[in-house]
Amino acid sequence: MFVRTESFKEFLKFYPIVSGLVAINLLLWLIIYVFQFSFALDLLRAGVGNNYLVSQGEYWRLVTPIFLHGGFAHALFNSFSLVLFGPALEQMLGRVKFVSVYLLAGIAGNIGTYIVAPNAFYQHLGASGAIFGIFGIYVFMVLFRKHLIGSANSQIIMVIFILGLFMTFTRPNINVIAHVFGLIGGFALAPPFLKKAKPFSIWVNRAKHDSNSHGSTGFNPNRWKRRSAGGRGYGKNILWGVIIFLVLLALANNIL
Repeated sequence: MFVRTESFKEFLKFYPIVSGLVAINLLLWLIIYVFQFSFALDLLRAGVGNNYLVSQGEYWRLVTPIFLHGGFAHALFNSFSLVLFGPALEQMLGRVKFVSVYLLAGIAGNIGTYIVAPNAFYQHLGASGAIFGIFGIYVFMVLFRKHLIGSANSQIIMVIFILGLFMTFTRPNINVIAHVFGLIGGFALAPPFLKKAKPFSIWVNRAKHDSNSHGSTGFNPNRWKRRSAGGRGYGKNILWGVIIFLVLLALANNIL
């Protein structure tokens, strides 16, 4: 469910919303920090979250921080998280519902920051609130709609969720409020948005059938899931390797 096995072309075809959001994140990073066009600094200043300016009526700042990041590592990490956890949900919810949840959860995180952050001039940016909104929907599925994802994926989700919370409260320069309110926003939006959702396994089988019916070797969810001598799939090893990396990253940031 979370192990990516598609080619780049297949990924763009099956997950256009996730692909578009990642493209926006990286494009804005390039414009602001690499190309440094004349309008880049103005773009950053106009879009960054700022509690005081929101109080002065600049309400677009509740939305624009979702697409802005503080540097390459920030943009890459959030984009990587979106690529890892967004595709399954995009297919389960549909494109319109997925992008709606993503934006609404991100806005919820920014509203929470505006309400709770004590410093009126507090500034923030990043898609983390929206990413945690995706986690919120997955956590809801684990608790109330486990048939949509299965028990094995439920265990993985809870491990990743716990690690996400761990990193939220241990890494420096994290907007904890946005993470928490984004998570709550996603969880609250889950009941209405999941009403017509179908298990991800159904879509995988349908996509595989469609690819085969066109005589292509396209989408194959088992492409990298060959069995090793010990009987474990490479896909799970890759996923757990990513999880271990995230733990080490969190610990390193906390130590340094």
